[in-house]
Amino acid sequence: MTHYVVVQMDPKDPETLQQYYKVGGAAVKKHGGYPIAGGADKTVLEDNGGGIPAHVLLAFPDADAATGWIEDPELAEVHALRRKGAHTTITLLPPM
Repeated sequence: MTHYVVVQMDPKDPETLQQYYKVGGAAVKKHGGYPIAGGADKTVLEDNGGGIPAHVLLAFPDADAATGWIEDPELAEVHALRRKGAHTTITLLPPM
C-alpha cells in the first residue's frame, strides 16, 4: 500500500540546498519513491506561527521503501547535504 512522506524544510544554506536538489530526486527514486507536490510556489492557506518555508510530499510503494530511503547507507552523503542545507522534519504518514 502506498505510503506518503512529508518533508518540511527550513533552508539555512541555500547553496548547499541547491546541491541537494540536484541529487535528492534520484535518491528518492532509488527506493521507488516519487514527488507528488511541493516546492517554493505554494499557497499558505493559514499560518498561526508554525509555518515551515518549504514542503514536499513524496510517495513510496510501502513503509519499508520509505524507511529504506532514509536509512540507506549509500545515500549518506545525499542526506548530509539536505541536513547541512536545511533544518528538516521528515514524517512517514500512516495510510488511512
